[in-house]
Amino acid sequence: MLLPRRSLLIGSLALPFAASWARRASADEGQGVHALSLLGEPKYGPDFQHLDYVNPDAPKGGTLRRYALGSFDNFNAFIVRGQAGPGSSIESLMTSPEDDSETEYGLIAESVEVGPDKSWVAFNLRSEPRWHDGKPITVDDVIFSLNILKEKGIPFFGAYYANVSKAEQIGERKVKFSFSSSGNRELPTIMGQLSILPKHYWEGRDFESPTADVPLGSGPYKVDSFEIGRSVTLKRVQDYWGAKLPINIGQSNWDTVRYDYYRDSTVALEAFKAGQYDSRLESSAKNWATAYDTPALRDGRMKKVELPNDNPVGMQAFVFNTRRDVFKDRRVREALGYAFDFEWTNKTIFYGQYTRTKSYFENSELASTGLPNPDELKVLEKYRGRIPDEVFTKEYQPPSTDGSAPTSGKQSRSSRRLDGK
Repeated sequence: MLLPRRSLLIGSLALPFAASWARRASADEGQGVHALSLLGEPKYGPDFQHLDYVNPDAPKGGTLRRYALGSFDNFNAFIVRGQAGPGSSIESLMTSPEDDSETEYGLIAESVEVGPDKSWVAFNLRSEPRWHDGKPITVDDVIFSLNILKEKGIPFFGAYYANVSKAEQIGERKVKFSFSSSGNRELPTIMGQLSILPKHYWEGRDFESPTADVPLGSGPYKVDSFEIGRSVTLKRVQDYWGAKLPINIGQSNWDTVRYDYYRDSTVALEAFKAGQYDSRLESSAKNWATAYDTPALRDGRMKKVELPNDNPVGMQAFVFNTRRDVFKDRRVREALGYAFDFEWTNKTIFYGQYTRTKSYFENSELASTGLPNPDELKVLEKYRGRIPDEVFTKEYQPPSTDGSAPTSGKQSRSSRRLDGK
């Protein structure tokens, strides 16, 4: 069970990063609110001026060069056929910031209302949103987007919006979605994620076919030039309708963003070291330890930056089938744990870049630490006798070694004692 020590970013330029803890809560049902949250109160109130992690006075300009692996043959990312490249940005009804990811704040929608029994949600659209051709974004566009994505988009959309039984216009700039069931707290936020497509653009076009024509967008960037399979250059929209919204202030600062495509990850790495693009997220422990010892790094033109984070990580483990006799004895399962020498593996293969997973909620505030506290004991007491006694008396720690040799003698002997051999 392995966990990367931290997210790793390498770049030849400095980028600002920050994070903050979010307070979260559910919205007032049946009333127009600026945000929807699944967990507690939204961090940002209705009068917030900008997100905490941005610089509201950040200068705009310059070019950011990025890379992508593989290829692309069209610009419609909503269909099954083809491989879509980065196109003109398309906005959704609501959006989530990085420091309050369980909350959605109004984007195209200015406010949102949720039925008391959660059987419907209604969005009040802003008057400012415009497509890149200058035409306003309307309720017709919202209803059209839902229908075409369900009918002709990738199968995901058909399943994701399956519980939407009706979409209707109930005001000049108000759209209501009714659900086939009530009580589902997540459905209103699912609808807030709906990407809005231009009805007047897609009517008369084949939505299901890949296209080298760039679809009309509504966000801060649009395609300026491209070469199929090789590169895409995006330009910042100078009169972007949402630039002054608090949720957007301090963001989308580059005038130009260019994506170059590489068919091979090794070639992409060498291109970075040659200065062909500006930043790179490295996920290989070997590359992080060995691949960046270059003159550019030594003289400061390239920077290696480790970014600590509090993102929960998934559990990587072997799960034993206890219905089989060989695994029914707990001591056998524990002995197999002793057979894995994490410390030696980490030092020898992963260059010391990993830490051991000790919890199903590793790297989060929900991770298990120490002995059970009084509140946890209230939950655990009814299972006493059915779970190991050590749960109540000993903090869990996986077997460990000094890493000097694979499966040290001490750990091997412990394993043999546990399985009785």
